[in-house]
Order: sequence, then C-alpha cells, then structure tokens
Amino acid sequence: MKRFVTLMMSLLLTAGLLTACGGQKDEGGAEDAQVSLNSLYAGWAEEYHWSEDAASGGPDDLLLMDLEGETLESYYPGLAALATEQLVAKAPMMSSVVNEIVLVQCASEEDAEAAAVILQERADAQAEGGAWYPESMEAWSKAQVLREGTYAALIASSQYQDALVSSFQEQFA
Repeated sequence: MKRFVTLMMSLLLTAGLLTACGGQKDEGGAEDAQVSLNSLYAGWAEEYHWSEDAASGGPDDLLLMDLEGETLESYYPGLAALATEQLVAKAPMMSSVVNEIVLVQCASEEDAEAAAVILQERADAQAEGGAWYPESMEAWSKAQVLREGTYAALIASSQYQDALVSSFQEQFA
C-alpha cells in the first residue's frame, strides 16, 4: 500500500509540474518542457523495487545509494563542476550489480554535451574492464548515454536497460 501511495504521489507530482509549467516557448516557438528528474527516478524506483534504505525497503529491493561528493567525482570526474539545474546520480551498494543511473539537467546545451561526454567515459571505462566481472562488463557495454536539449542521462542496467531508455525518451516526446 505504501508503495502504491508513493507511486501515485509521484505521478500526480509529475503531472502537476508538467501542467503548471505548461512549457516555455523559446525564440523559435518550440516548447521547452521541464522534466522532473527526481519524479522520473522515483517512479522507476517504485516500479523496479529500488530502495536507499534497507530498513524501509522490501526484502527483494535493490539498494542504491546517492553518488555525491568524492564518490561522484571519482566516478564522473568533472560532472560536479558543470552548471546543473537537476542531478540524480544513483549506483548499487554492491558493484557486481549493474544498475547505475545518472540523470542531469544542465544550465546550457554546451554543459549537457560536456556531461554526456563524462557519462560516456564512465560507461566505456566500466565496459573495458573497470566493472571487473565479465557479466558486469557485458551489461556496461549495453549502457546508453542519452541527450535531449539540456538533459543528459546515463542508463546502465543489466535488468531494465531497454525499458529505462524508452521511459527516459518518452519524457521528451
């Protein structure tokens, strides 16, 4: 019941944000829709049973942690120095499980491009041996870095790769 309520609140928040923003038109007349990356991630966490707290999570939940500070810098050198408006960076507490998600909205398209380069460098390094385990390296080789305007994302998930990529892309359709 708690998960259902959380999912419904996330969906209502997302719908409310999109309705309230209504999009802003740029000089060319195209809408610049705001996507709440926290709400997007919260929906995924609910759907795929990801948790940040073993005590409140279910027995089958995958425990993910926030990547911040020195850990963020060691995984993604230079990302924290970019001007960001939103940043969600999560990784599993056990490195053998591939489920690393980084969602970022930058202040400019140039920063988003720089973020995409940083994210791709992480994916390539993990796929080329940094992930240590053959199954993990194979999962990392399927990771995708996506860019939509000022948004960039790294999705590396051995279990939900295609669904997560599609879900991210749907936010901008």
